[in-house]
Amino acid sequence: MKPLVFIFSSCIFFSVNYKAQYFTKITTGPLVTSSGDSRSVNWVDINNDGFMDCMITNGPSGGQNNKVYLNTGTGGFTSITNDTIVKDNKPSDGATWADMNNDGDMDCFVANWYNVNNMLYANNGSGAFTQISSGPMVNEFGYSETAAWGDYDNDGLVDLYVTNSWGVKKNFLYHNSGNSTFTKILVGTHVNDANESRSVNWTDIDNDNDLDLFVTNETNQNENIYRNDGGGIFTKLTTGPLLNNLGNTMSGSWGDYDNDGDLDVFLANDGSTNSLFRNDGNFNFTKIINDTVVKSIGHSFSSSWSDIDNDGDIDLFVTNAFNTALKQLNFFYLNNGNGSFTRNGTDIIAMDSTWAFGCAFGDYDNDGFEDLAVATTRFANLDRPDLLYHNNGNSNKWITIQLIGTQANKAAIGTKIKVKAIINGNPVWQMREISAQNAYCSQNDIRAHFGLGDATQIDSIKVEWMPGTIETLTNISTNQFLTITQSVSTVGLQEKISSDEIIIYPNPSTDKIAVKLNGNKFSKGTVVTVADILGRKVMEQIITESLDEVTLNLKTIQPGSYFLDIRTDSKTITRKIIIN
Repeated sequence: MKPLVFIFSSCIFFSVNYKAQYFTKITTGPLVTSSGDSRSVNWVDINNDGFMDCMITNGPSGGQNNKVYLNTGTGGFTSITNDTIVKDNKPSDGATWADMNNDGDMDCFVANWYNVNNMLYANNGSGAFTQISSGPMVNEFGYSETAAWGDYDNDGLVDLYVTNSWGVKKNFLYHNSGNSTFTKILVGTHVNDANESRSVNWTDIDNDNDLDLFVTNETNQNENIYRNDGGGIFTKLTTGPLLNNLGNTMSGSWGDYDNDGDLDVFLANDGSTNSLFRNDGNFNFTKIINDTVVKSIGHSFSSSWSDIDNDGDIDLFVTNAFNTALKQLNFFYLNNGNGSFTRNGTDIIAMDSTWAFGCAFGDYDNDGFEDLAVATTRFANLDRPDLLYHNNGNSNKWITIQLIGTQANKAAIGTKIKVKAIINGNPVWQMREISAQNAYCSQNDIRAHFGLGDATQIDSIKVEWMPGTIETLTNISTNQFLTITQSVSTVGLQEKISSDEIIIYPNPSTDKIAVKLNGNKFSKGTVVTVADILGRKVMEQIITESLDEVTLNLKTIQPGSYFLDIRTDSKTITRKIIIN
């Protein structure tokens, strides 16, 4: 949170931070009134209606059904009660969602502890699920903590890594062979090290366009980085402060907190101070030792990054639980915009005392500000309701971007998005990486959210698809949800140009729209396409002669949000349209 006037004294600046109320606690609805011994929080659009749904896993030793809450689209949720995904009665810990078969909907893997088989659910496309009972990933007993999807060999299919903290302790890696079948990988240190592993992140640490593996370990065991060398080969790294930090590390959360173009990492530690490491490139890290973000002693289990005030830098929330007879407060840190943080102890998200586990940010009401859900575990032998906080918002600008892969995996896991805008008079680049597991037992809204402060327009959006194809959009309006579908091309650099070159009226429309190019004509061979939010083409018109204006008949298309592409040999213009 940056000060609004730079001549304020530091004490006044802190006062502004502490008085601001960023969130309102939600107290009604099934998500916050149903008790459970909860573990994981996952924000995911299960039924492709454009609104984030929420999954909460539950994990007592005797087993407990997991919970899935469907977003009503009006600010509330309803419970799924009759589907197989909420009838497991297993001791579940983490969960991770991605489109494992590239069919346009999100599938779910659930990790179970107490030597119980893990679970895999295929989304049938309507928000209902089929539990997959065959294959290695669901027939291998273990003590699994959590898991993450990531396409480590860039073949367009997401693979799965699962952590284990007890028993044999070896972690699992399953290669996606297509058609929802998987092969267990048996060779390499990344599947033969036997640590008490908690958290896993697939993340491109060195910006070389492939996903590396980062695993946190508890009981004073060092963390692991397995560098992706291509061809399914991983090299275990052992040097540097990040890999010699010891600690009882529960979680790793990667995010570019200093907006320098690479991903830094926050470690949540149980029973000691937490840790923050700045990425200096090429797997070199500097441990931050003097900031408040690493001076709070707690029993931390998870954390998540998000720009909660939309000022152009990411803030941090940290959960605490267990190892004490007392309920505990969670930690909330606001990014000062200069590489440092201020701890806020007066907002409601930092004042609820409980035992909290997973946490995740997601904009469930699509107002441009990210909300927060927190899983609460059993305390004093009683299950607790989970927590939901609505972001109160402010006047700062924003953009939220959903990616749809065509050559990359459909959910675009591993893709990086960079956004440039003028904020407070300065050009600022921000970067997000699409992830199926942002921290231990935590998966944020898969849509990439960027706060833009006082920016009046976005200068550039650069999408770096795996394994390196780049698409660039320029001169984009703020305060919008934007869907970008990967261009089907073998060219290394594709450019999408300014959306201001196109005029559409009326928009929204009920039956037809007229489209004009500002100052130009439609040339012969121009292709006009309407696609739904999943990138599926619902209408296409090829221009056969030079025209000033094109009229599209929309009467046969169902109401909803769509994307209009105008494609010539040299450029593509993309605009959102709404059909009522």
